[in-house]
Amino acid sequence: MIAVLGLLVSGTSRAASNQVGVGELQGLISDHLPKRAIEDLKSLDVLDRDVDLGQGVGTVNFSIPGFKAHRCDKCHQGPELLDAAAQRMKAVLVRLQTLLPGISAVPLKQYIIQPWADQLLKPRQFAHTTFDTIRIFPRTILVDSKIFGDATHLHETLHLTQAFLGPPNELEAYGLNIRSDPKFLLLNYPYFEDVVTAYFLPEFPDILKEFYARPVKENLDVSREVQWFMNEFDEEKLKALSRAVQQMEPLLQEVTRLLQQDPIRASYWSEQTGNGAFLLEIAAVKLLPLPALDVSEETRMKAFAIIDHQMSKTDNVRLGYVIDRKKESLLTLKHQLQVDDPLTRLSLYFRYLKGRFIGPGGKVRWVVDDPEDLKAFTRKKLEGVSKMVQLGKLSDVEKKAAHVLIESIKQKLKDLIDTPG
Repeated sequence: MIAVLGLLVSGTSRAASNQVGVGELQGLISDHLPKRAIEDLKSLDVLDRDVDLGQGVGTVNFSIPGFKAHRCDKCHQGPELLDAAAQRMKAVLVRLQTLLPGISAVPLKQYIIQPWADQLLKPRQFAHTTFDTIRIFPRTILVDSKIFGDATHLHETLHLTQAFLGPPNELEAYGLNIRSDPKFLLLNYPYFEDVVTAYFLPEFPDILKEFYARPVKENLDVSREVQWFMNEFDEEKLKALSRAVQQMEPLLQEVTRLLQQDPIRASYWSEQTGNGAFLLEIAAVKLLPLPALDVSEETRMKAFAIIDHQMSKTDNVRLGYVIDRKKESLLTLKHQLQVDDPLTRLSLYFRYLKGRFIGPGGKVRWVVDDPEDLKAFTRKKLEGVSKMVQLGKLSDVEKKAAHVLIESIKQKLKDLIDTPG
């Protein structure tokens, strides 16, 4: 996924001042595409340097494995690339602490500029946070520095601080995106669309359609998402989106608080419902007045029963496919109850969420109907981390940090077994 952020400056990203044209960017990226996966990693030459980043982080190893093997040295001075990477990360750490003053220490030990794609950093990814490590493609650095204002770096750095795994991690990181430039809200709309539409900007779906209706050049190494970001868009609509994002700030803060408070249940419910926006929606019904609703009590009760039926299914955390239970619920309300107005359907959905998940005093009720399902979910996450270690692609630093995470998840699983519910 593209993870992007800049800083708000009069409603636009600070990256705009560095922006290049699509043709120029294509020329740069085409020379820096990910290479084939490397099987014998130990045979590669490694250009590296240890740098003290300060900011409570300490010494970080910056490296470019295969700098000569991939012929990077034909056009680049390696030490200059590493120096630039270190300076970039210093600036990112300052920005992250400014945006999230209460953030925990960032456990960054390695920053790897990886010229090849593999199971750890796949071809379509921009970057990947593993264990105390950021892995990033050369092409990503180009896009990030020239278009996104080092947004991917900020996103991945936040991931290093998160205690568990799952969709809420992406939601929190995309929350950094939308604080920067309203175009990031449009690029990452699945995480925010329904809250923005129901509570702040009813015309948001129409703005989305207009944003993605603009033509882009096909068959380029510059992705369509990057082109949509770069291309001109209606300034008044962007200002309206900026206002909506500012109004969402308390919700974004609540997402972070809820995720830190109970990361396993927050992740479980997001995956069970197949809804990456779930935690933001919980924050909305907890903190904001519910949207207006004008339906009969009979329709309301039938709607709640339909939504509850969908939300109680656990297929998503057991099978290999994902069904968005919210979308299934809203479609059923439309076709079975003939609730044609989309805002009315959303209002019914948000009322259900408040009744189901918000208790007295605004406390979130994360009660899971089947505690064994929650334990199985946690075991599955544990197995996923263990499999990554077994791939044999991790560095020694990553292996050590992975084992720390494994022990942490094991303790969380033990706590679930000792204290069910």
